[in-house]
Amino acid sequence: MVREHRLHPSDLILPIFVTAGHNQTQDVASMPGVQRVTLDRLLPVAESCLSLGIPVLALFPVIDTTLKTEDGAEALNPVVRELKRRFPELGVLTDVALDPYTSHGQDGLLDASGYIVNDPTVEVLRRQAMMHADAGVDIVAPSDMMDGRI
Repeated sequence: MVREHRLHPSDLILPIFVTAGHNQTQDVASMPGVQRVTLDRLLPVAESCLSLGIPVLALFPVIDTTLKTEDGAEALNPVVRELKRRFPELGVLTDVALDPYTSHGQDGLLDASGYIVNDPTVEVLRRQAMMHADAGVDIVAPSDMMDGRI
């Protein structure tokens, strides 16, 4: 009656780092207790989220450096279809940004002089967001923060 706020598992979103491969768990040295997991290891986490009442997983990709390119092409590789197929009631949040996928680490595509070009970048971000939505993502989080592109 006198409490002002109530925090419940249904108010939470669990962030998780997803990496390619099979049957792998990698500790994140800079974040004790946090791990990167492969999709097969993610499925039990998703099941636990639902049983605990946590409604949404936020997926953050960890891309092998060999897959990072100047154009961030790996950003267009869908990874969530299996998760949504197995747990359709689980909310999935993905990040729309290019920095995890580009070899230069920028949130945008670069021209020959190294300048970020907005229009081509926006087209890739649009395609990325549409691919995520098509794969069943419930929340597309636009974290790209360059030049007002949000």
